[in-house]
Amino acid sequence: MIERRPILDFVAHATLILGVAVVAFPVYLTLVASTQSAQEIAQSRPLSMWPGSHFFETYRLALFGGETSAGSTLPAGGPMLLVSLISALIIAIGKIAISLLSAFAIVYFRFPLRNLVFWMIFVTLMLPVEVRIGPTYEVVADLGMLNSYAGLTVPLIASATATFLFRQFFLTVPDELVEAARVDGAGPMRFFFDVLLPMSATSIAALFVIQFIYGWNQYLWPLLVTTDESMYPIVLGIKRLISGEAYTEWNVVMATAMLAMIPPALVVILMQKWFVKGLVDTEK
Repeated sequence: MIERRPILDFVAHATLILGVAVVAFPVYLTLVASTQSAQEIAQSRPLSMWPGSHFFETYRLALFGGETSAGSTLPAGGPMLLVSLISALIIAIGKIAISLLSAFAIVYFRFPLRNLVFWMIFVTLMLPVEVRIGPTYEVVADLGMLNSYAGLTVPLIASATATFLFRQFFLTVPDELVEAARVDGAGPMRFFFDVLLPMSATSIAALFVIQFIYGWNQYLWPLLVTTDESMYPIVLGIKRLISGEAYTEWNVVMATAMLAMIPPALVVILMQKWFVKGLVDTEK
């Protein structure tokens, strides 16, 4: 029996509350700043902790762009959000699909140098995009994929981490299932779709959340392969708002940052149950 001590409970709850406050305070400050005018932000020392009265005006500028009261012309954030959403979905779905098939081939097919192939895939963990960014950019440019969704996503789709995780899971699948499927006349792909995919649902959900956020937060690679404003993701849009004008409209910058937080937050909230289950489920 575990003894409950009020002091330990108080310390634990105080630590959790402090952690939430540290994480949530910058978000609250961003939200408050997005409801004020640029003049109020510039003149307030320190910044007011109460929301202002420019909520709708600021978010209209963040979504649709236009000219501000200070004469600055701001780009529309709505198309940038769409570019980020499409890119993140392609990266997340592509990573999961390729990793599933790679792990399936490595575990269930016998071919020469199978283990060597797996370790070659695994070694790429030490070679992220930042390390091979020069030759990768040259290949993308030679293929004419600059300023396109293919250029934004294809070099980021391969995932050694997801391949490793799916391989480890497939190794725990009982051999009796494979034999039963073979006796029933199921081919490899039917076994993959009818048996392995349903069993991998929670792992797929957990990896989808991680890879979606990874794709959404990309900055360096889009900075290199996009020169057309119509292909800017939202992260580049925020950077452009800060450095693109002599006078920075900080209220619009904060509003755009808040909008950029919404899709990843929704993915985490809506898939929280599957995400946690995929990470801690041991009944597989």
